[in-house]
Amino acid sequence: MIIILDETVTEEQIKHVASKVEQLGLQTSISRGTYRTVIGVIGDETKLQSAPLAAIPGVAEVLPVMPAYKLASKQAHPKPTIIEVGPVKIGGGHMAMIAGPCAVESEERMESIAKSVRAAGANIFRGGAFKPRTSPYSFQGLGEDGLKILRDVGARHGMPVVTEVVDPRNVELVCEYADMLQLGARNMQNFVLLTEVGRTNKPVLLKRGMSATVADFLMSAEYIMAQGNSNVVLCERGVKGFDPATRNTFDVALVPQIHKLSHLPIIVDPSHATGRPDLIPACALAGVAAGADGVHIEVHDKPEEAMSDGPQALLPKQYAELMDQIRKVGAAVGKQIG
Repeated sequence: MIIILDETVTEEQIKHVASKVEQLGLQTSISRGTYRTVIGVIGDETKLQSAPLAAIPGVAEVLPVMPAYKLASKQAHPKPTIIEVGPVKIGGGHMAMIAGPCAVESEERMESIAKSVRAAGANIFRGGAFKPRTSPYSFQGLGEDGLKILRDVGARHGMPVVTEVVDPRNVELVCEYADMLQLGARNMQNFVLLTEVGRTNKPVLLKRGMSATVADFLMSAEYIMAQGNSNVVLCERGVKGFDPATRNTFDVALVPQIHKLSHLPIIVDPSHATGRPDLIPACALAGVAAGADGVHIEVHDKPEEAMSDGPQALLPKQYAELMDQIRKVGAAVGKQIG
């Protein structure tokens, strides 16, 4: 931590600030510049969390050297983390190809979609059993019946499954069926839910909030990790913009930013980012080229009959064609599909 002192600070005040810090068992290093004096603090910074240093006379500003998201930061873990979801590895050159419909529908429909995406090369099957919808009158999901369908279909096709959990009271139930828990954009800062999911041992797919900064995003991951669950995969799914041409604004620059700041893997979701099937392939490839550790895409064999988000789903044939392109781009940047 660095303590920046006022321009008019006195020698007595400097000694007083240093004394307060040293009383906490930390070391100080005083640097006197032409206009400012700075005190560097060395030691266990957790001892400073409850110390009101900014209230000490002569202190202008207190700045942490380490980011607030310590567990998620690259300083804490210099090498990329590899998350395992069943037999699938995510990160460290391994890509997760997550595909499936927005919502779990009938078992026959899920069977058909799973068969097609698996044949194309998808390695994790997705589908929502609990759906957080903007309108209370929209389809809210099949609940536990949907979880059972998702689990059975995924098992038949040799794919681990990921599904969204929207309520802390349902975390234990979802854990019984899912290999990976998804926290959607609307719940990125649902701190009660983040804490509850952090107490599980399940891998977590954390989607970026629609208005979240990079720091906000990583702090939400920190909430999960602080509870002991370090198996977090981040997901860029677009942020709110001013242009209605796309559902959201796809922030592909987030991918290299996360890799610079954090050891956690990050994937991209061009389906929610754009909401347009004609733009999904290009954005998926851009994400992989930027270093994404996987791609999350909604696929439906009959989008016009989908119970949720049909207009943004790719057809199985389109998904298969895109997967061929993803393999080529992935190979060019040193990544492979597990």
